[in-house]
Formats: sequence, structure tokens, C-alpha cells
Amino acid sequence: MTTTGRLTTHVLDTMHGKPAAGMRIDLLMVHGDHTHHVLSTFTNLDGRVDQALLDGDRFHPGAFELNFHVGQYFDRLGVSPATPFLDIVPVRFIMSEEAHYHVPLLVSPFAYSTYRGS
Repeated sequence: MTTTGRLTTHVLDTMHGKPAAGMRIDLLMVHGDHTHHVLSTFTNLDGRVDQALLDGDRFHPGAFELNFHVGQYFDRLGVSPATPFLDIVPVRFIMSEEAHYHVPLLVSPFAYSTYRGS
């Protein structure tokens, strides 16, 4: 049976006022006190991934974590603060129903924000 749920993300670079192209993202499934790797991907020129992270038969409710490789992204752009702060930004969340879960990240080298988008 195919499900209707899906998981997507989008990353915006608030320092430069543009989508964060080429950022590595890892998706982990959370099981109590440990996680296991589900997939790794990179954002496209629009700061999105080319397809849903989870959808169809791959989607199921549970606890997940998205790890955004922010430090690596800004290093690649030549942004090297004298006192680096963010490296990998983890966002842990629960998908409790078959629905569209969109987890955007707004990020600079020193701050980030996320929310459940649409």
C-alpha cells in the first residue's frame, strides 16, 4: 500500500539572502537513544533536494533527525569567521501521521531557525 506522506526540506542562506546550494544533508531515523543513517543528499541551486527525502513506501511515522552541514557549506563559500560557531545543525522531529512534513532551515554562520512548513 502506497502512503501519502512525504518529507521535504529547503535551506536558505540568510547571510547572503539566497538559497543554500550544495549543502550536505543527512537523514537519520531515531530509535530511543540511538540513530541510524537513512540517506545523505545535497541541496540543488534552489536550496532544495531534487526529490522528497521520504515518500511513498519509504515514508512512515516516527522520530527523525536532519543534520545540515552548515559549517562545511560556509567554508566552501569562503566564509571563515574568526570564531567559527555552527558546524552541523541537527533538527530532530516527529512525524506522527501520513502528511506532508516540510522542514526548512534558515541559516547564517552564527544562527539558525526552523519550523514546520507547508
